Amino acid sequence: MNIEHFTDLLQAARAQPLQQRLLFVFAGAELPDDASAEQRAGFEAGQGGALVPSMCVDKSPDEVPSFDSLVQEAAQFGQTWHLVFAGAMSGTAHSAPDPQQVETSLQAMVEAIKRGDVHRYLAFDPQGIPVALE
Repeated sequence: MNIEHFTDLLQAARAQPLQQRLLFVFAGAELPDDASAEQRAGFEAGQGGALVPSMCVDKSPDEVPSFDSLVQEAAQFGQTWHLVFAGAMSGTAHSAPDPQQVETSLQAMVEAIKRGDVHRYLAFDPQGIPVALE
Protein backbone atom coordinates (compact mmCIF):
# COMPACT_ATOMS: atom_id res chain seq x y z
CA MET A 1 0.00 0.00 0.00
CA ASN A 2 1.22 3.47 -0.87
CA ILE A 3 0.99 5.91 2.05
CA GLU A 4 0.15 9.35 0.65
CA HIS A 5 -1.47 10.74 3.81
CA PHE A 6 -1.79 9.77 7.45
CA THR A 7 -5.31 8.51 6.65
CA ASP A 8 -3.75 5.76 4.52
CA LEU A 9 -1.78 4.57 7.56
CA LEU A 10 -4.97 4.37 9.62
CA GLN A 11 -6.78 2.45 6.87
CA ALA A 12 -3.90 -0.01 6.54
CA ALA A 13 -3.71 -0.58 10.30
CA ARG A 14 -7.46 -1.13 10.56
CA ALA A 15 -7.36 -3.63 7.68
CA GLN A 16 -4.76 -5.89 9.33
CA PRO A 17 -6.00 -9.32 10.47
CA LEU A 18 -4.02 -9.04 13.74
CA GLN A 19 -4.71 -6.42 16.37
CA GLN A 20 -2.42 -3.42 15.98
CA ARG A 21 -0.88 -0.85 18.25
CA LEU A 22 0.30 2.37 16.62
CA LEU A 23 3.35 4.09 18.11
CA PHE A 24 3.76 7.85 17.68
CA VAL A 25 6.72 10.06 18.54
CA PHE A 26 6.37 13.80 18.04
CA ALA A 27 9.65 15.57 17.36
CA GLY A 28 10.77 19.15 17.14
CA ALA A 29 13.97 20.47 15.67
CA GLU A 30 16.74 22.41 17.29
CA LEU A 31 20.05 23.75 16.18
CA PRO A 32 23.22 22.41 17.81
CA ASP A 33 25.29 24.98 19.71
CA ASP A 34 28.25 24.49 17.37
CA ALA A 35 26.24 25.11 14.17
CA SER A 36 27.90 27.04 11.37
CA ALA A 37 26.55 30.33 10.03
CA GLU A 38 25.28 28.45 6.97
CA GLN A 39 23.49 25.90 9.15
CA ARG A 40 21.96 28.71 11.24
CA ALA A 41 20.70 30.48 8.12
CA GLY A 42 19.20 27.24 6.82
CA PHE A 43 17.57 26.52 10.16
CA GLU A 44 16.03 29.99 10.29
CA ALA A 45 14.64 29.31 6.80
CA GLY A 46 13.04 26.09 8.05
CA GLN A 47 15.74 23.64 6.91
CA GLY A 48 17.96 21.30 8.91
CA GLY A 49 18.50 20.99 12.62
CA ALA A 50 18.56 17.99 14.92
CA LEU A 51 15.41 15.99 15.69
CA VAL A 52 14.37 16.15 19.32
CA PRO A 53 11.55 13.87 20.50
CA SER A 54 9.17 15.86 22.68
CA MET A 55 6.29 13.45 23.39
CA CYS A 56 5.15 9.96 22.53
CA VAL A 57 2.03 7.84 22.74
CA ASP A 58 0.69 4.47 21.66
CA LYS A 59 -2.87 3.92 20.48
CA SER A 60 -5.01 1.33 18.80
CA PRO A 61 -6.11 2.34 15.28
CA ASP A 62 -9.66 2.80 16.61
CA GLU A 63 -8.40 5.34 19.16
CA VAL A 64 -7.21 7.59 16.33
CA PRO A 65 -10.25 8.67 14.32
CA SER A 66 -8.20 11.06 12.18
CA PHE A 67 -4.92 12.92 11.92
CA ASP A 68 -6.65 16.09 13.14
CA SER A 69 -7.75 14.32 16.32
CA LEU A 70 -4.17 13.19 16.99
CA VAL A 71 -2.89 16.74 16.40
CA GLN A 72 -5.55 18.19 18.72
CA GLU A 73 -4.64 15.73 21.45
CA ALA A 74 -0.94 16.57 21.06
CA ALA A 75 -1.72 20.30 21.25
CA GLN A 76 -3.04 19.82 24.79
CA PHE A 77 0.54 19.22 25.93
CA GLY A 78 1.82 22.55 24.62
CA GLN A 79 4.87 21.08 22.88
CA THR A 80 6.04 22.40 19.52
CA TRP A 81 6.66 19.67 16.97
CA HIS A 82 7.63 19.52 13.30
CA LEU A 83 7.23 15.82 12.54
CA VAL A 84 5.37 12.88 13.97
CA PHE A 85 6.96 9.48 13.48
CA ALA A 86 4.75 6.42 13.30
CA GLY A 87 5.42 2.74 13.81
CA ALA A 88 3.18 -0.25 14.42
CA MET A 89 3.16 -3.47 16.42
CA SER A 90 1.01 -6.52 15.79
CA GLY A 91 -0.64 -8.59 18.44
CA THR A 92 -2.61 -11.75 17.78
CA ALA A 93 -6.07 -12.33 16.36
CA HIS A 94 -7.40 -12.36 19.93
CA SER A 95 -5.28 -9.84 21.78
CA ALA A 96 -3.43 -6.59 21.34
CA PRO A 97 0.35 -6.47 21.76
CA ASP A 98 1.59 -6.84 25.32
CA PRO A 99 1.62 -3.41 27.04
CA GLN A 100 5.17 -3.89 28.35
CA GLN A 101 6.43 -4.78 24.87
CA VAL A 102 4.64 -1.72 23.49
CA GLU A 103 6.29 0.55 26.08
CA THR A 104 9.70 -0.97 25.40
CA SER A 105 9.24 -0.51 21.65
CA LEU A 106 8.02 3.05 22.08
CA GLN A 107 11.08 3.96 24.17
CA ALA A 108 13.36 2.26 21.63
CA MET A 109 11.69 4.36 18.93
CA VAL A 110 12.38 7.56 20.90
CA GLU A 111 16.04 6.59 21.31
CA ALA A 112 16.35 5.71 17.60
CA ILE A 113 14.98 9.10 16.62
CA LYS A 114 17.43 10.83 18.96
CA ARG A 115 20.24 9.01 17.12
CA GLY A 116 18.79 9.97 13.73
CA ASP A 117 17.99 6.34 12.95
CA VAL A 118 14.57 7.06 11.46
CA HIS A 119 14.51 4.87 8.34
CA ARG A 120 12.22 2.27 9.98
CA TYR A 121 9.45 4.75 10.69
CA LEU A 122 6.99 6.78 8.70
CA ALA A 123 7.33 10.52 9.24
CA PHE A 124 4.47 12.97 8.74
CA ASP A 125 4.42 16.75 8.68
CA PRO A 126 1.81 18.77 10.65
CA GLN A 127 -0.66 18.35 7.77
CA GLY A 128 -0.39 14.55 7.77
CA ILE A 129 1.70 14.38 4.59
CA PRO A 130 4.53 11.81 4.56
CA VAL A 131 8.03 13.26 4.66
CA ALA A 132 11.08 11.50 3.22
CA LEU A 133 14.12 12.07 5.41
CA GLU A 134 17.64 11.67 4.12
